[in-house]
Amino acid sequence: MTKDNKCVVRIFNFVYIVTLIVGTIIQFSDESKFAVDMSKIGLTHVLKDLPPETKVLDMSQNCISELHLSDMSFLSGLKVLRLSRNSIRYLDFSIFKFNPDLEYLDLSHNQLQKISCHPIMSLKHLDLSFNDFEVLPICKEFGNLTQLDFLGLSATRLQQLDLLPIAHLHLSCILLDLEGYYVKENQTESLQIPNTKTLQLVFHPYNLFSVQVNISLNSLGCLQLTNIKLNDDNCQVLIKFLSDPIRQPTLLNITLNHVETTWKCLVRVFQFLWPKPVESLHICNLTIVKSIGKEDFTYSKTALKALKIEHITNRVYIFSQQVLYTVFSEMNIMMLTISDTPFIHMVCPQAPSTFKFLNFTQNVFTDSIFQNCSTLVRLETLILQKNELKDLFKVGLMTKNMPSLEILDVSWNSLEYHGPDGNCPWVESLVVLNLSSNILTDSVFRCLPPRVKVLDLHNNRIRSIPKDITSLEALQVLNVAFNSLADLPGCGAFNSLSILIIDYNLISDPSADFFHSCQKIRSIKAGNNPFQCTCELREFIQSIGQVSSDVVEGWPDSYKCEYPESYKGTPLKDFHLSQLSCNTALLVVTIVVPVLVLAVTVSILCIYLDLPWYLRMVCQWTQTRRRARNIPLEELQRTLQFHAFISYSERDSAWVKNELVPCLEKEDIRICLHERNFVPGKSIVENIINCIEKSYKSIFVLSPNFVQSEWCHYELYFAHHNLFHEGSDNLILILLEPIPQNNIPSKYHKLRALMTQRTYLEWPKEKSKRGLFWANIRAAFNMKVALVIENNDVKT
Repeated sequence: MTKDNKCVVRIFNFVYIVTLIVGTIIQFSDESKFAVDMSKIGLTHVLKDLPPETKVLDMSQNCISELHLSDMSFLSGLKVLRLSRNSIRYLDFSIFKFNPDLEYLDLSHNQLQKISCHPIMSLKHLDLSFNDFEVLPICKEFGNLTQLDFLGLSATRLQQLDLLPIAHLHLSCILLDLEGYYVKENQTESLQIPNTKTLQLVFHPYNLFSVQVNISLNSLGCLQLTNIKLNDDNCQVLIKFLSDPIRQPTLLNITLNHVETTWKCLVRVFQFLWPKPVESLHICNLTIVKSIGKEDFTYSKTALKALKIEHITNRVYIFSQQVLYTVFSEMNIMMLTISDTPFIHMVCPQAPSTFKFLNFTQNVFTDSIFQNCSTLVRLETLILQKNELKDLFKVGLMTKNMPSLEILDVSWNSLEYHGPDGNCPWVESLVVLNLSSNILTDSVFRCLPPRVKVLDLHNNRIRSIPKDITSLEALQVLNVAFNSLADLPGCGAFNSLSILIIDYNLISDPSADFFHSCQKIRSIKAGNNPFQCTCELREFIQSIGQVSSDVVEGWPDSYKCEYPESYKGTPLKDFHLSQLSCNTALLVVTIVVPVLVLAVTVSILCIYLDLPWYLRMVCQWTQTRRRARNIPLEELQRTLQFHAFISYSERDSAWVKNELVPCLEKEDIRICLHERNFVPGKSIVENIINCIEKSYKSIFVLSPNFVQSEWCHYELYFAHHNLFHEGSDNLILILLEPIPQNNIPSKYHKLRALMTQRTYLEWPKEKSKRGLFWANIRAAFNMKVALVIENNDVKT
């Protein structure tokens, strides 16, 4: 094959790969916000209340019969006007003189018979086809349409110089509607076609092809003929019609639309075109009638590179399939497409074939196709979409004898795989494999080509991707959308993976390790999955935020919460949970550490500051305070029965009983002592409180023995908080023996404070100083209160 031929195939393969990866993308273009659609509403005239700023106006498929200057003059910015399929009979182009920006004018499928010309310099698309013109509606003003790109015309007869006014223009496409064309038998007309890339000729759909026109061309690249009805008798008419155009060396592409022919005539047309310079032949909507028999076909050297036949209707029900299929299988061309046909099989070429591209989309081929076929040695691309293939193992076996095969598309079949692991006989050259829209399961990963780079498995029944895959190290593109996958696959088995399409699955909690294991990933499309917005998803969201927005396709619009219900519809980028609520260890530390600190603090307080003791004292003090609050002061005073309550250590009882008590009682001071005044049956604490409440003063005999007595400290604590005497000097401290500060336990901080803040009476060792000691004690007692105590005693 020539370098040009190889280039064509490679370009086609590249286009196909791109299409396979990206898929079919349909773009709906909004021509502008000033577009007005008034089609199919039964209009009989142009409305006057159209917005003046209208740029695109569609009034097709109505009943408009006339156009006037006033209909268009106020639409000064109009660019596109569609008036096809109305009932317009006459048109004066001067009505558009106030539309200087008009570029697109469609007046096809009307009843136009006559026009009056006026130059519209901005026109790029003018369609006057499928009207009732007798001759081609061309006037000299059309020669000034230098921007014209498309021109549609119609006529019932042709003259050679009809298109002379536009001969100097360079158009992309000319459409000639010849449905009403008629010429007498054995009469031939001529027509000179101006410079155009594409010429479209439309003939009558129901009449046998009988057009006899000598067409002269300059630089035609593509010829399209529509509505061709042939039989064995008039087949030569079409061949003669094609004889002049195909002499043009630039004519490389011929398209035949809506062809009805016999098999014999079709083979004759093939044979006629085979040695000609045409490189591409496209037949769309082919109907074969009468019979199919063996026809001689000489596969001479040909410039034809591609034959494409789409949608074949076979009205011959009894025929030899071998005859039909052999004509195509033995063609010495590079690219063959036969799609949307009732073909059930295609025979293997008898000799090594030149085919590099085969497309048999939407046939009824079975698993027997090309089995044991060893002649397709140059085949690079094979497309078997929408057939009846069922066994993936047999598909792999089919490729075994295709050493050049690189692209295989078997999508939209019913393929399954139930065979053993790693035992599929794929050809090693295969790099692009499309298995989408089948019924494959997880087992498909045990039967894949070892060197595949692009793998399409979308719309199958895959639930998981095995982690122990070892044969897909070359895989670069993986499409597993529309399956039932629950997680993103790691790249341990896909070292070269750069593009992953995994949207529309069942992924609720994707692994955050994906981007760490897939360092080569350049694009991932994982949106439209039922994401469960919980703590586990935070790491995945954070990992997405760390990669480029170009890598994550569809972010953030296609990534939304599905569960729980409270977050449903929330974009993942707006989903936030605190670190504390998601980190169990941190939550435990946050709770446990304060508890431990509190426990240690309480332990220290209990061990070194005797906290339990103080708590008990506070409790008793609180009860005492509550009682005192509810009793009036006068009533409390009436309860006084003693001048003083003496608190002392049992080890100092000898001094108390022999010295202190006798001296005080000699002065008529009534003393309360625990051994004679505590009420039996009551708790010690309650007796202490009662004695302190019934005593005007509390005397504390301090000594090292006092410090060692816990009960003495109780008595000191309650006396200090005696509410009856709150704010008064109700404590008398007697220091019987010196007490070093460092000998007072730390838990007795109350005693430390009293000895520091209060004046105490020190018992003198010298007898000469004791008189002053006793005088100070007597002075500490208020005689008025003493009288109250005596009166209370008399009443008692």
